[in-house]
Amino acid sequence: MSEKDNNLQRKVQEMLDNDKDLKGYGLKANVIDGEVQVSGIVDTLAEQSRLKESLVKMPGVKRVEPGLAVSTDGAINDKSVTDEVMEELNANPRVSLRHVGAKSVDGTVFLMGRVDTPEEEQEAIGIAEKARGVKNVVSQLKVDPGGGYDDESLEAIFHHQVNNDREEVDDTRIF
Repeated sequence: MSEKDNNLQRKVQEMLDNDKDLKGYGLKANVIDGEVQVSGIVDTLAEQSRLKESLVKMPGVKRVEPGLAVSTDGAINDKSVTDEVMEELNANPRVSLRHVGAKSVDGTVFLMGRVDTPEEEQEAIGIAEKARGVKNVVSQLKVDPGGGYDDESLEAIFHHQVNNDREEVDDTRIF
C-alpha cells in the first residue's frame, strides 16, 4: 500500500471512529489507489448514504465502495418496515400522506402516489431511508404540481354538469 493510501486510510478511519453517529458501529476502512472501501453494519440506509457523501468530499478519495450491510438488532418484517416508514412520513409536515404511500418488499421500500414538487419527492425518499430495516428506496412517485383542480377547472366542471342536466324534451342537450 502506498504512503498516500496509508495516510488517506488513517484519515478515513479517524473520521469513522470520531463521528458521533457512526463510531458505535466499529466500521473499518481500507484504501487502495484512492478507492475507499468501508465494511461493517449500520442500522439505516440514511447512515450508509450520509457516510458515502462524507467520504466523497474527502481530499484524495477517487471512489467510494461502501461494503456496508443495513441491519437491525432484531427480526423485522416487511409490515414493520412499512409501518415505520409510514410513521416517519407522517411525522414530517413537508410530505402529505394524503397522496403518498409506502410498501416494503424484502427491505426495499416502494414509495407510491403523487407529490407537488421534486423537493417533496426527495424529502419522502430521505425520510424513508431513515426508517429501520430499509435497505433500498425506490420512488414511484409522480410529480404533479397542484395535483387538484384550480378554480377555472372547477367552474368548467360545474357548468358542464349543469348543461348536461338541462335537456330538451327531445333529449337534445343545450350547450
